[in-house]
Amino acid sequence: MANLEESFPRGGTRKIHKPEKAFQQSVEQDNLFDISTEEGSTKRKKSQKGPAKTKKLKIEKRESIKSAREKFEILSVESLCEGMRILGCVKEVNELELVISLPNGLKGFVQVTEICDAYTKKLNEQVTQEQPLKDLLHLPELFSPGMLVRCVVSSLGITDRGKKSVKLSLNPKNVNRVLSAEALKPGMLLTGTVSSLEDHGYLVDIGVDGTRAFLPLLKAQEYIRQKNKGAKLKVGQYLNCIVEKVKGNGGVVSLSTGHSEVSTAIATEDQSWNLNNLLPGLVVKAQVQKVTPFGLTLNFLTFFTGVVDFMHLDPKKAGTYFSNQAVRACILCIHPRTRVVRLSLRPIFLQPGRPLTRLSCQNFGAVLDDVPVQGFFKKAGATFRLKDGVLAYARLSHLSDSKNVFNPEAFKPGNTHKCRIIDYSQMDELALLSLRTSIIEAPYLRYHDIQPGAVVKGTVLTIKSYGMLVKVGEQMRGLVPPMHLADILMKNPEKKYHIGDEVKCRVLLCDPEAKKLMMTLKKTLIESKLPVITCYADAKPGLQTHGFIIRVKDYGCIVKFYNNVQGLVPKHELSTEYIPDPERVFYTGQVVKVAVLNCEPSKERMLLSFKLSSDPEPKKEPAGHSQKKGKAINIGQLVDVKVLEKTKDGLEVAVLPHNIRAFLPTSHLSDHVANGPLLHHWLQAGDILHRVLCLSQSEGHVLLCRKPALVSTVEGGQDPKNFSEIHPGMLLIGFVKSIKDYGVFIQFPSGLSGLAPKAIMSDKFVTSTSDHFVEGQTVAAKVTNVDEEKQRMLLSLRLSDCGLGDLATTSLLLLSQCLEELQGVRSLMSNRDSVLIQTLAEMTPGMFLDLVVQEVLEDGSVVFSGGPVPDLVLRASRYHRAGQEVESGQKKKVVILNVDLLKLEVHVSLHQDLVNRKAKKLRKGSEHQAIVQHLEKSFAIASLVETGHLAAFSLSSHLNDTFRFDSEKLQVGQGVSLTLKTTEPGVTGLLLAVEGPAAKRTMRPTRKDSETVDEDEEVDPALTVGTIKKHTLSIGDMVTGTVKSIKPTHVVVTLEDGIIGCIHASHILDDVPEGTSPTTKLKVGKTVTARVIGGRDMKTFKYLPISHPRFVRTIPELSVRPSELEDGHTALNTHSVSPMEKIKQYQAGQTVTCFLKKYNVVKKWLEVEIAPDIRGRIPLLLTSLSFKVLKHPDKKFRVGQALRATVVGPDSSKAFLCLSLIGPHKLEEGEVAMGRVVKVTPNEGLTVSFPFGKIGTASIFHMSDSYSETPLEDFVPQKVVRCYILSTADNVLTLSLRSSRTNPETKSKVEDPEINSIQDIKEGQLLRGYVGSIQPHGVFFRLNHQKNLVELSFLPGDTGKPDVLSASLEGPLPKQEERKTEAEERDQKGEKKNQKRNEKKNQKGQEEVELPSKEKQQPQKPQAQKRGRRERWESGSEQERVSKKPKKAGSSEEDDSLVDVYYREGKEEAEETNVLPKEKQTKPAEAPRLQLSSGFAWNARLDSLTPALPPLAESSDSEEDEKPHQATQKKKSKKERELEKQKAEKELSRIEEALMDPGRQPESADDFDRLVLSSPNSSILWLQYMAFHLQATEIEKARAVAERALKTISFREEQEKLNVWVALLNLENMYGSQESLTKVFERAVQYNEPLKVFLHLADIYTKSEKFQEAGELYNRMLKRFRQEKAVWIKYGAFLLRRSQAGASHRVLQRALECLPSKEHVDVIAKFAQLEFQLGDAERAKAIFENTLSTYPKRTDVWSVYIDMTIKHGSQKDVRDIFERVIHLSLAPKRMKFFFKRYLDYEKQHGTEKDVQAVKAKALEYVEAKSSVLED
Repeated sequence: MANLEESFPRGGTRKIHKPEKAFQQSVEQDNLFDISTEEGSTKRKKSQKGPAKTKKLKIEKRESIKSAREKFEILSVESLCEGMRILGCVKEVNELELVISLPNGLKGFVQVTEICDAYTKKLNEQVTQEQPLKDLLHLPELFSPGMLVRCVVSSLGITDRGKKSVKLSLNPKNVNRVLSAEALKPGMLLTGTVSSLEDHGYLVDIGVDGTRAFLPLLKAQEYIRQKNKGAKLKVGQYLNCIVEKVKGNGGVVSLSTGHSEVSTAIATEDQSWNLNNLLPGLVVKAQVQKVTPFGLTLNFLTFFTGVVDFMHLDPKKAGTYFSNQAVRACILCIHPRTRVVRLSLRPIFLQPGRPLTRLSCQNFGAVLDDVPVQGFFKKAGATFRLKDGVLAYARLSHLSDSKNVFNPEAFKPGNTHKCRIIDYSQMDELALLSLRTSIIEAPYLRYHDIQPGAVVKGTVLTIKSYGMLVKVGEQMRGLVPPMHLADILMKNPEKKYHIGDEVKCRVLLCDPEAKKLMMTLKKTLIESKLPVITCYADAKPGLQTHGFIIRVKDYGCIVKFYNNVQGLVPKHELSTEYIPDPERVFYTGQVVKVAVLNCEPSKERMLLSFKLSSDPEPKKEPAGHSQKKGKAINIGQLVDVKVLEKTKDGLEVAVLPHNIRAFLPTSHLSDHVANGPLLHHWLQAGDILHRVLCLSQSEGHVLLCRKPALVSTVEGGQDPKNFSEIHPGMLLIGFVKSIKDYGVFIQFPSGLSGLAPKAIMSDKFVTSTSDHFVEGQTVAAKVTNVDEEKQRMLLSLRLSDCGLGDLATTSLLLLSQCLEELQGVRSLMSNRDSVLIQTLAEMTPGMFLDLVVQEVLEDGSVVFSGGPVPDLVLRASRYHRAGQEVESGQKKKVVILNVDLLKLEVHVSLHQDLVNRKAKKLRKGSEHQAIVQHLEKSFAIASLVETGHLAAFSLSSHLNDTFRFDSEKLQVGQGVSLTLKTTEPGVTGLLLAVEGPAAKRTMRPTRKDSETVDEDEEVDPALTVGTIKKHTLSIGDMVTGTVKSIKPTHVVVTLEDGIIGCIHASHILDDVPEGTSPTTKLKVGKTVTARVIGGRDMKTFKYLPISHPRFVRTIPELSVRPSELEDGHTALNTHSVSPMEKIKQYQAGQTVTCFLKKYNVVKKWLEVEIAPDIRGRIPLLLTSLSFKVLKHPDKKFRVGQALRATVVGPDSSKAFLCLSLIGPHKLEEGEVAMGRVVKVTPNEGLTVSFPFGKIGTASIFHMSDSYSETPLEDFVPQKVVRCYILSTADNVLTLSLRSSRTNPETKSKVEDPEINSIQDIKEGQLLRGYVGSIQPHGVFFRLNHQKNLVELSFLPGDTGKPDVLSASLEGPLPKQEERKTEAEERDQKGEKKNQKRNEKKNQKGQEEVELPSKEKQQPQKPQAQKRGRRERWESGSEQERVSKKPKKAGSSEEDDSLVDVYYREGKEEAEETNVLPKEKQTKPAEAPRLQLSSGFAWNARLDSLTPALPPLAESSDSEEDEKPHQATQKKKSKKERELEKQKAEKELSRIEEALMDPGRQPESADDFDRLVLSSPNSSILWLQYMAFHLQATEIEKARAVAERALKTISFREEQEKLNVWVALLNLENMYGSQESLTKVFERAVQYNEPLKVFLHLADIYTKSEKFQEAGELYNRMLKRFRQEKAVWIKYGAFLLRRSQAGASHRVLQRALECLPSKEHVDVIAKFAQLEFQLGDAERAKAIFENTLSTYPKRTDVWSVYIDMTIKHGSQKDVRDIFERVIHLSLAPKRMKFFFKRYLDYEKQHGTEKDVQAVKAKALEYVEAKSSVLED
């Protein structure tokens, strides 16, 4: 029992690995882990006399043996720990990891990122660049099996299958972490990796902090020559180095890799090693301390002891060791915690740097009989002596099939056993054996043993979505893909196969290196007795075998065999019968028997056939063939055919007269893609088609074509018959054969075909080829390239290459051809029996009908009845309803737009201008504006604006012109310009026309908000699933279900039978607290009981009544409200009530609870739901009075939240209720409301808009409580303002923005009080106002926005301030500056009289201040004041009228300057202060202001001037009935009126001059529009226009301007267009999203030179510091424009600016590889210049010197070098270069140039002496030249 206990210790043996999980890791790993998991025991080195010695059973002896055993315990995974340093040997090298053999049969893995930091960095670089780096070596090039490496255990993990895995690191930072810079001593043997290559050697990473290790080239030469085959060392290369010199306390270390030094290196005491920093791989001198049966203990480096286990004794000296014997040993590992050091005495380890030579045993996998046991170790295993005397080792777990049958007695020395070699441990040089029966009998031990095509048995491990895993051997498993689980595709393989089942498979593919095994379970393949094909050489013509189909294409089937060998079965070899559509006959995965037709192993191509020679059928074929031989038809022949029958894809026909069967595909019935299906639909069996072309003939099968374009090509003989006739530049007509991602294949009538690659398929950018063409489409193609040898050609389908003549002519031809075909269809229809079809055939566009409205549909369209035939479907779309309110039963006159001959529907219109067509003679060739009324696939129908006639025009002007970007597509309602080609409608009912340029198109006006109905209805995807299921629920039923998902405003519930139901947020609680989300009360998975209250139809979103037939297919609407669950439930109003009526039940002012659905950012409103079928909107301005909330509504309002809102009123949009969160929205006097500024009028004020289209105005007097110089500065359009409503008189809202009004509670100080009437002004009061205007006799002031005159003074005596105006008043008035004056009381009587001015009504309502002027200073008698006042008006009032709306031409300060004025009360105010109410005025004619000689710019608003001014008697003053005025008016003489007229004209001409002034800056959108009309091709104007919108943050408008510019600027002005594109890119980069930027960029690339656009975008990214995007873009450019040197130079500069010099150097290298050699010098010079400017000047010099040494005569490079050196170098450098240049032997002309430069330089920088020296040298050169000439 004790014995058994020892062999199977408790606890240790429980962890037996499960065999079914053992797969992926190879055999070696299994062995290694079995040691660790199954025995924690020690292994003794068995000496021959071992057992004889242990006869005496003394307790002490036993105990000492036991402790010795424990001491020499062999390494196991358990005994490893993280941080442990250990010596290993490279066993396998894979792409991404190394497998390392460790001592005692262990194994570990090193990932590619654990080699060293520099290597990892390079890998990352390679990943980001997405292309291999040239100087980066792969792991197999850096490491080779057998290399000894120092590792550190980085982690111990457990794999998916429960095996323990050891992760190691070779990174010197981890291995040598235990060393410090101070600890480094000369003679130390270290390992490191090359981290970079320098000029004189290599920097080596030895992982010691603060140390730079350098390996000089000299010291590395020997290693490079011997070990590296002369190649330079590369980053990541692993080296054993000796420390030669240590400088600066370990800061700098010099290394050597000399073979002799490394291999003899010994660690000594004076290198001061200790147990903390001892490294594996060091060789030490040691003394044997103690010899035991299990190994030795050694003493080394004076103080340390270590152990050597039996596996690591020198095999030759085993058993001869004695105490105190001197030996050399190598350190294997050091345990960081227990400090146990293990050593090896094997000679191979005693020469560092030498790889292990023996890496495997020859007879791997061999089964050996009668192998004798050498020794047995109870806890470890047993050693055996093989035939050649070599030791082998079997671990305990491999000594028997299971623990239960294990018998230790069987392993006495000398006993023999049968075993198998299963692995080899390189570190221990031992073969590993297994005695398990299953392993000995296994047919395959490793992947190398399995051959493709072999039949193997295995056990099912698991079934996954990607296939079934089958265990084939101890350590091997294979995958059976889903396609190979059976002969047919299996849906539920788990029903047939169960885990543990034994299955018989056949190997499809085996890759031992990747450990990949693919197998099949297809019965036919497994049981096939036919020969297998495992390589192309096996495929001999005539061979028959089984394979399986992997792809079915229209050209045939691809069949695959074993080992990835595959071949093609062409279409004609699929069967003896013709198969038009192979995809319907064959399927992927089908097992087929094939015959090899031929095979080319060198090209890996094979042709196969399904027609097997043993089949009897083909033998009968020739007889039938020969009968028809005489009557065969030829390719290219035109024939008549009779339709026999219709198939899905075309027509089966008989070629007349011999009735030969043929096939005419639908796509070949017409050149127009849309007409093919139409003709196919209406042609019947028996119909005869004339002039049909024979396209191809194979196997007695004839393919026909009826495309007019192809027929006429063949007739005209323009179709090349064979390849030799084709040459580049030819234009051919053909059709699309097939469409691939990389391009389209085009076939021509003679059977030749070519490829149109994606790049030259279209002038537009091609994202997906299938968007541009469809199979069977007729195209024109231009041959660009011909390969005679391979009989291939490349074609271009670009419109620019394939011109078919004049676009208008082609367009008209296509249109008339299309309409002709439609007429043909109509004639086919008129032969049918059905009255309906005959009637439809007679109906043509333009006919009038009187119809009755049947119903108005959800989408706004109308269905009519009462046509000529009862069942006829007539409909008018929402657009063609023309906004008319129609009801069922109403009679209407309509016009037919188009007849849909496939759906049998008639499209009609109610538009009045179409129904009431004008009779007008039209001229051929005349141009008309038209509106698109109807769109078909290939043509559109439009109505002429003037007459209402319907005209058709083709949508394309070329066969290839089929693709439109969304922005180019026409829409119904859009305006187009048409040129008429016919003036009479003809049989089609349509005029024929050609569309003018796209620039003349105009957009249809967008729908108003009030028209939109549910335009943003979003459907919850959860509701669309399972809606097909019928249910039997009725309203009021109680149901239970589980919550499936929770949305903000509703909860989706799954009821019994999988029916989906919906609970709206309003039906969860009886009363909902504000701010909560009721849907959160329910949790997913919770069971709920609910009541059905309605059913929603998924198509119309209406709640249907229970009687409706579709009710059973609705989504039940449920309620879980407690009140409704009890009894009194309510049903939703389901009788088809229009949304308007449902909303009418809510009155304005009523409060409702609603639930927020979303915030619509574009429309600026909150979308809410009140009930499932009632939705509402809350305009943003009605959500709060707080600016903070309005700025970030998303922070305040959560989706799903309950809100209390007030119904605003009936003027809401049709399907929505309008709500407010700030109480009833009544714009009444005294209310405060939020509005948006829509317009800022200088000197006047603001126009503010409120929700629902209300507009109000606020004057500058109401901007704030204190006036400022620039009152309107802070206001821009779209700004939100808080307004107080002053009055609503005459439907005009007058507003105030003063905070004393809008926030009365703040009690802010009011500096400038409101002046609303004359009562608000007291005599002597200090006032501030705005200058209104300046007249010769006075200045007008404005104190408020109403129309009063008040006498004011700002004489110095009154104000106590200096005089505001200049002393001399005779001269012209000075311009009014901003001045403030203050007023006081004054008493001088005479002056007072002169200053008097009574309150008079003036048209503008401005206060007027008169200045004393000489001619008026007549003394007046006080008693005659009334009369005198009147006289004064007579003398001067005409000149004092002020225009209604002063608009400034000067700066705003000039007029709106702030002036304090002093008010003086008049005597007779009481009599004349009756101010009349303002009458509603439509801009009256006003008197123009005077223009003074001083050039003062009067304010005149453009829109205020009427073109011809009437005489002043009729001026708007006359509307105000005040007697003094009228008196003056009547007395006006004719002469005065004449004068006034002249003045008005002068004023007009002045304004016109101002507008014509070239220096005038545009100030509004109108100004810009005028400018761009005058210079449409000036990109500068367009860009200023965009900038104008951007300043007002109107991004959309700026975009629209850019789009307008692109349409307007002439196509010849490429640069101007490009400028706009760049501006648009800039705009999208700053204000748009990445997506919008990408879209603009893609369009820009199509319309401009792509390179320019790429470069501009790169600059934009760089300027906006988006460096990552810029980098990615440059990488794209380098792939696309690799031949453009500009791109390389720009990228180099970009990298240098980002101080990535290294990357820039690599770019230069790549540039030189990609560019043609003639460009090299220029590029190198340019990079050198960049280096001078942005990088390292020394490097730049080196580049120049290098270039010039190769090209000494490149004077341009010399010149650049000189320039750069002058700029960045010293004077000495410059002179040195000049000296070199003038001694070159160049042409005299060039030498003269350099001498002149040298002279100029010296004149500027040198002394007189230097100048003379240069002149002397020049003279010398000339003399030398002339002497040569004389000779």
